[in-house]
Amino acid sequence: MTPLESLIATGTKLWLDSIDPDLVIENRALGATGATSNPIIVTNLLKTGRFDAQLASLLAEGLSDDEVAWRMTDQLVKNAQDVFAEVFRDSSGNDGYVSFELDPLLEAESCLLSIEEKSRKYVDLAKQWSAGHENRMIKVPATPGGLAAIEEMVAEGVTVNVTLIFSDRQYELARDAVWRGAQRRGGQQKLKSVYSIFISRIDVYTEQHVPELSTAAQGEVGIVNAKRIWLKNQSFWADKNLPLAQEIVFASTGTKKPEDPQDKYVSALAGSDIQTNPPATNEAIQAMTGKTFTRQVDQLPAREILDEIDRLVDFQHLEETLMREGLKKFADPQNALLSLIAEKRKSLGN
Repeated sequence: MTPLESLIATGTKLWLDSIDPDLVIENRALGATGATSNPIIVTNLLKTGRFDAQLASLLAEGLSDDEVAWRMTDQLVKNAQDVFAEVFRDSSGNDGYVSFELDPLLEAESCLLSIEEKSRKYVDLAKQWSAGHENRMIKVPATPGGLAAIEEMVAEGVTVNVTLIFSDRQYELARDAVWRGAQRRGGQQKLKSVYSIFISRIDVYTEQHVPELSTAAQGEVGIVNAKRIWLKNQSFWADKNLPLAQEIVFASTGTKKPEDPQDKYVSALAGSDIQTNPPATNEAIQAMTGKTFTRQVDQLPAREILDEIDRLVDFQHLEETLMREGLKKFADPQNALLSLIAEKRKSLGN
C-alpha cells in the first residue's frame, strides 16, 4: 500500500489543490477523487504557454480580458470534472467534485457594492456557473456578502463549498444558512455542502501574534481549531438523515515552515472528510516509503494544551486578521490573471 493509499484507507477523501490537466490525471491515479481551483492556479497554468492556442481562439472572438479569464477557468474546471465524473456517479454524488471560485473582485477594497448587492451578485454568478454541471461545487467565501448569499444558493439547488473559514463563528453561520436553504428547496436527497477550514495560516498567525504560546501549543492551533469544527459538523448533521455527507474540507494543508514535516497537517487530520492537498504535498507524501497513516481527526491534545490555547488565543482577532489578509490574497490573484491575459493579448496578436 502506498502512503496516499494508506491515507485514503483511514477514511480521508483526497482532493487535489490544482486543476492542471496533467496533475489531475496523475493524482487521480494516486487515489484523488476531486479537485479545487482558484485564480492563482489558473494564472500559473496560463503562464506556462500550454494554453496559448485556446487563449488565442477566445481572443479572436473579440472577448474582453474578463470574459476570457472566466471562459478559460470554466474550461479548465470542466476538464477536471470530466476526470472525476466516474467518481461522482459511483458515489451517487457524495464525491467526485471540482470547485469553481466565484469572482474574488466582489471582495476587493475597490468594490463599492453593499452586502445585499454582493449577495445578489454571488447568487446570480453561482446559478450561471453551476448550470449544467452535476459535479461542480461553487466556492463562496465566508464574508458578509458571501454568507448572505448561501441560503438562496442552496435553495436554488447550487452545491456550495464555503471557503475562507478560519473560525467556528464563520462555520456556524455558513452551515445554518445551508440548512435553511436545504429546507426551502423541497427535496434534500441531493444536498451536498462542504466547509473549507484553513489550517496552516492559523499557525503562521499564532507565531506572529501569540508568541507566548508554549512549545507544545505553538503550531497546534490550526489543527485544534479544525478538529473542533469537524466535531461540531459531525454533531450537527448526525440527526438530519441525509443520504450525502456534509463535510469539512481541510484546506491549506501544505506546511509553511521548512522544519515541519511535510505530512504534519495531513497526518493530524487523517481519518474523515476531505483534504485538499497541494500537488507538492501529495508528491512528498508519496515519496515517504513505508509511511502509514492512522485516524487522528478525532484525537485532541492534552487538556492543558487546549486550556492554554483557549486562554491565550483571541479567536475574534485571529478571524479578523486572517480574513483581512485572506481577502487580499483572494482578490489580488484575479487582478493578476486579468493582467496576464492583457499581456497575452499583445503577445498573441489580438
